[in-house]
Amino acid sequence: MSNPVSDAWTLAEIPDQTGRTVLVTGPSVGGLGHYTALELARRGARVVLAGRTAAKLDATAEAITADVPNAMIDHLMVDLADLGSVRAGAAQAAELGPLDVLVNNAGVMAPPLSRTADGFELQMATNHFGPFLLTGLLLPQLVASGAGRVVTVSSNGHRLARSAPLGDPLTSPRHYQRWSQYGATKLANLLFTYELDRRLRTADLPVTALAAHPGFAGTHLVVNGQFGRTSGGIASIFDAATKAVSQSAADGALPTLMAATADLPGSTYCGPSGLSQWRGLPQVVGSSQVARDPAAQRAFWALSADAVGLDYP
Repeated sequence: MSNPVSDAWTLAEIPDQTGRTVLVTGPSVGGLGHYTALELARRGARVVLAGRTAAKLDATAEAITADVPNAMIDHLMVDLADLGSVRAGAAQAAELGPLDVLVNNAGVMAPPLSRTADGFELQMATNHFGPFLLTGLLLPQLVASGAGRVVTVSSNGHRLARSAPLGDPLTSPRHYQRWSQYGATKLANLLFTYELDRRLRTADLPVTALAAHPGFAGTHLVVNGQFGRTSGGIASIFDAATKAVSQSAADGALPTLMAATADLPGSTYCGPSGLSQWRGLPQVVGSSQVARDPAAQRAFWALSADAVGLDYP
């Protein structure tokens, strides 16, 4: 789980995906989810684009089919910040049949403090509680595939968090620090992944859980979190500056694609192979000590299950 290996991975290693169904959350055009879905569709997978805005899902579908005219694409409406929407989306997803891969990619990064309709802080709701519930509701379909896989997108930012976020999720923070909270949500992704994989093994279910991080990828996530938009005035300048010093979103999607398709055991964490894991071809990487703490994993799982009203498997 924690010891990196030296062998880097490339797109050429993705096997044929014909007959497989993959659900990708957060697939906005130009983002990690878009390029994850694109490469899987290119290799024959049926790709389900899951997001909260129909127009954005349509735009991503059009972008993918422009590259892959015969792509098999479905849409699923779901807002991960709203547990009611997650339940409704999962009920609709039941019509898809068995799922081979669930990619928990959607997320927000360091926005101003706000609370969701369920009473949770927005970042933790979107980045963790929504995906936690969605994964549990879709688990029967992942099991039905016979070899399901859950890939959750974390971040090197998880190292900002020095302890597991075990406080009451319905209590407003006394001093909200947007970047510290972002780090806490990315640690949450890893605590979730490792505990989920342990539980799946204990239950002897044919599903594995892995995680990935994109390094420093040039997506709209940073600027949208800071300014609430991706273009116009200083937002455009900030976005251009971010992209100038980062790797492309397409390259940032490579660790997710590795985690989704490579022959890897559960609890594997994939990230860039370059200096400080900022960029480069993906490989297996390590995570922080607190992320690997079994007691923290179990405690955070219990908190999450109570928060969303679902314990599994």
